[in-house]
This record gives sequence, C-alpha cells and structure tokens, in this order.
Amino acid sequence: MIHTWEEQYTQAVIDLWNKEAVKDGYKELTEQSFVQIFASSPYFDKENTFVLLEDGQVKGFACGCTGDDLPLGQVAGYITCIVLDEKSQTDENYKRLLESLEKRFQALGKKQSEVLFFNPMMLPWYIPDTAKHEHNNAPGVPVDSRLYSFLLSEGYVERAKECAMYLNLAKFSTPQDIRNKEEKAAESGYMVELFDSAKHHGVNDMLQGLNNPLWEKEIGKCTSEGVPVVIAAHKNQVVGFAGPVIREENGRGYFAGIGVHPEHEGHGLGTVLFFKLCEAFQAIGTGYMSLYTGISNPAIRIYEKAGFQTVKQFAVMRREFSK
Repeated sequence: MIHTWEEQYTQAVIDLWNKEAVKDGYKELTEQSFVQIFASSPYFDKENTFVLLEDGQVKGFACGCTGDDLPLGQVAGYITCIVLDEKSQTDENYKRLLESLEKRFQALGKKQSEVLFFNPMMLPWYIPDTAKHEHNNAPGVPVDSRLYSFLLSEGYVERAKECAMYLNLAKFSTPQDIRNKEEKAAESGYMVELFDSAKHHGVNDMLQGLNNPLWEKEIGKCTSEGVPVVIAAHKNQVVGFAGPVIREENGRGYFAGIGVHPEHEGHGLGTVLFFKLCEAFQAIGTGYMSLYTGISNPAIRIYEKAGFQTVKQFAVMRREFSK
C-alpha cells in the first residue's frame, strides 16, 4: 500500500536509503542529514512524500517538491527520488510511487514532472574510486540506475546529459600556455584576480549580461559579503567571474560557475579565470573539486584542460502531462 508521509517512517526510510540508494552512489543518510535534506526543507510537503508498505514494512520511498518560486515551478513538480528495496524493484512498484507523485503534482495544477538540477532538495553522492570524496548535489537521474531506464519506459524524455567531473587538486598545475594566455589578455587591459570591492565595480552589470538568475543571486551575494570570488576586470570593471572560493568542511572546493560577459569574449578569459580559481583553491588547502556541466557545453574543454575527468553522468528528464 502507498501511504503519505508520517514521521514514524523516518528510521525505516533511512535504513532503506542506506541499503539501496547507496548502490547508485548516493551518500548514506543519518537522522540529522535526513532532516537537513528532506524534513526541514521549506519545500518539504508530506503530501508530496510517499512510502510503499508491504506487510507493514517500508519497502519504497518517493519524494517530490513543488514551489512557484522555483525555476519552472509554476508549471512543474520536481521528482527528488524514488527508492525501492531490491526485492520490491518491480515496474509495478516503481509505477505506483511515480503515479503518486504525478497525481499530486497534477492536483496542484502542474503541467509537467521534472528531474533536474534546480531541485532544492540536494542529494550528495560519492565520487567513484575516491576516499569518499563527495559532490553536494545530484543534477538528475544517474544514467546507470534502474530508475533512469524505468522513467524512459514511462515516457520521460531525456532533455540533457550532465557530466559530473572531478579533479584531485594535488595533481593540478597551471601550464605555461595558460600563463601566456593571461599575459596576452593583460596586454589588452584585462586582469584576472580576486574581487576587491574597493577597487572593482560593475558586478551587477556583468551578472545581468550573463542572464543566469542563480549566478546573479549567489555571486552577487558573495561579492557584497566579502566571500572571495575570482573575477576578470577591464579597467577595474568586472566582466567575468569564476567561483566562489569556498572550501567545504569535507575538503571540496565549492563551485557555482564560470562566466564572461558576451561583450568581452574572445580573449581567453574563461580559461584563465578557471585556472586562477583552481590556484585559489590550492592556496587555501582544498583537496579536490567536483562540478557538473552539460555534455555539449564548450566549457567542458576548459575543465578537461585543467585535468578534470568525467566520473558519472546524470540525465535531466521531463514528462508533460496529457490534457
């Protein structure tokens, strides 16, 4: 039977997660991390959260979230996860949990169901073949998972593949051709350095030119609050960024993105920005970096040049509800 969420299921869901979701690389849950990711999220709704019970035992867990303030939130519900016990991983059980989520989304007036990186319930996962180095968010469905093949069979369309990339910073160094690129940019009046509010200006104009609301919010907040951000400046006017420069407790270098204002492209600034960011992370004792990018994003060449390797792929998926 499918039941909507009650607190009494918490430990059983944690146990289920630590038995099954970890097989797809997700980080184990504790009571504290379950509350942090799910129960205390402002987007958590017990009517969007379901368990599958068999003989009174929790054999499945599904969670979704909605919010009109989320990207696409006025028309879409987000699938956060669907997890089933190994012996209960039948198409019928996946379908029962999926339909529960979809019916809830439709009852709230949503026109489609999404699995994508804007989901505010962020699921950490481990980088394969490392000493439990972790990434803070899964940007979709792991393409090697049972859930991925099931969603395809149910009419979900793969809209993009996200490459999860990783670099052990102990192996990073900036090659001479990047130094040369930086010197050439400097000859055209461009400097790549840490943002200094007493020296630099134009952050908001640069961010608006990049047309990315998430960057506009996060990088704007970092520069206004003194969190280090690597920037490219032309005559002290900010024209690009990489960062922010934040070492997380687990030793990972947090990465929001990299961008150069369209009017200042063509000077190699994106590449120089990223290498300067890696150097800035090394300088504060950061152990590793991980990030994800679209498989067709030209920036992937910059990351590969720095030594990053693709370690996992995730699918961004959508299903539009029939009218």
